[in-house]
Amino acid sequence: MKNKINKNGITAIYVRRSVSDKDKNNNSLSIEAQKAECIKYVGENENYRIYCDDGKSGKDVAHRPAFQQMMSDAKDGEISRIVVKKYDRFSRNMREYLNITNELDKLDISVYSLSEPFNTATKEGRMMRNNLLNFAEFERETIAARVADAYNTKARETGFYQGGKVYYGYVPERQTINGKTGSVLVPSDKAEVIIKAYELYKKNDVSLADVINYFKNNGIDITQPSKRSKTGRTNMDRSHISRLLKSPLYVRADKDVYAYLSSNGYEIIDDISAFSGVNGLFRHTGTDGKDYIKVGYHEGLVDSETWLAVQDKKSHNSKFSNNLTAKNSWLVGLVKCAYCGYALNIIASWNKSHTTFRRYYIDSGYYRAKGCVKKRLKLKTDDVEKAVFEAMKERLEALKIAKKETEKPDKETEKIETEILRIDDEIRKLMNKLANADSVLFDYINERVKSLHSEKTSLEERLQKKSRKQKQIDTKPLEKPMSRWKELTVDEKHDIAVTMLEVVYVSDENGIDIKFSI
Repeated sequence: MKNKINKNGITAIYVRRSVSDKDKNNNSLSIEAQKAECIKYVGENENYRIYCDDGKSGKDVAHRPAFQQMMSDAKDGEISRIVVKKYDRFSRNMREYLNITNELDKLDISVYSLSEPFNTATKEGRMMRNNLLNFAEFERETIAARVADAYNTKARETGFYQGGKVYYGYVPERQTINGKTGSVLVPSDKAEVIIKAYELYKKNDVSLADVINYFKNNGIDITQPSKRSKTGRTNMDRSHISRLLKSPLYVRADKDVYAYLSSNGYEIIDDISAFSGVNGLFRHTGTDGKDYIKVGYHEGLVDSETWLAVQDKKSHNSKFSNNLTAKNSWLVGLVKCAYCGYALNIIASWNKSHTTFRRYYIDSGYYRAKGCVKKRLKLKTDDVEKAVFEAMKERLEALKIAKKETEKPDKETEKIETEILRIDDEIRKLMNKLANADSVLFDYINERVKSLHSEKTSLEERLQKKSRKQKQIDTKPLEKPMSRWKELTVDEKHDIAVTMLEVVYVSDENGIDIKFSI
């Protein structure tokens, strides 16, 4: 049973500093500065106890041991009031703060702030305190969004390991590449395990369960230390092994891998020339929630033929199971049935008299459990190639025109950026007036700030849309080979096709539908 509250109990002084506060070198928020101001307010001769959480975020209380101890002491009746330098030291999570203060209200314990000069014993004071905490929570969320944006920007710009997730088979090592220093993944003593897993699963008669049993029988642990249970047993489940066998991190990515990923809808940051058959790939998730591919600085562990064979086996997609090289058509691997979405295999053969060479499409989806409408298409391969080539020329010309347009000075962008700066300045000035505002002025400021934030968000969205539209694509590497198309080999044409095309959907009824990747 809880003790009754002792109004003659001690004054609790709570101080907190997060890692971001340390990075800002904000002396006013240092632990010692907070302690000194609070003790001065309470009085050195008064009965007080200091609760200190250094290097702890204000987003929750679960990871703040001193705060939890203070709450426990409050429930035991040892505390009469709590003093903080600022309310955001207490919490930056509005919902959690209200839950905590509601609990303290039941214990008849007030929270005093040295920096916010209003009385929380009144409803007006509580409203001002809650609005300040709303802005503190907004600031925390904004900082988190900026960190995510910074991570995403670095992930797009460099092939360095960005930290966080630990990849099996690699360890990070600091290296300097192209004048920049960062972490590069280098093979660890577990790299051979990854190579063996791919070699085993590639075989037709080997299942995922067979791979797992092989490692168990040979005493090989293929889990991360963080995946081990408290008993020391490993958690070598099917999903974990399956993810390793699907990860592009391990492939020595070449042009065939580029074509595979492109046809599967991934945004690929680098040009196809970066797919040299040496480096592995990072699969990152952007701020929009969509995955994109970036060539890493690390060396892959598995050759592309093995990696693609494993992907084909896992997905039951025949796109790369046949015709891995562009022998019968430069569109091999890019043409799919418009109905079932499965690959159209290009078959080439002579007629019986050996006088005519023919090429035609066979729908691999016809052989699936729920077979497609027809096995062989009437649409000729020559006609498809001709139509796609004409579309590629038009696309290239459109990109050249768009590039010239974006090179012109953009006054609208400058205007939007200037307006955003003006709004930020007005918000800052309004916030400075908030502490001394009466209830009428406070309501006005609150509504005005909300309106300004809404206006700023709208402007930032316009700026992002313009940025996406102005993203330039270097067309020069494509212009020369496209101008001498008839002189190119089938493989050379195929390389250009996989650079420009995502997929070509074909059907006898609806014709040709071309999806470009640039």
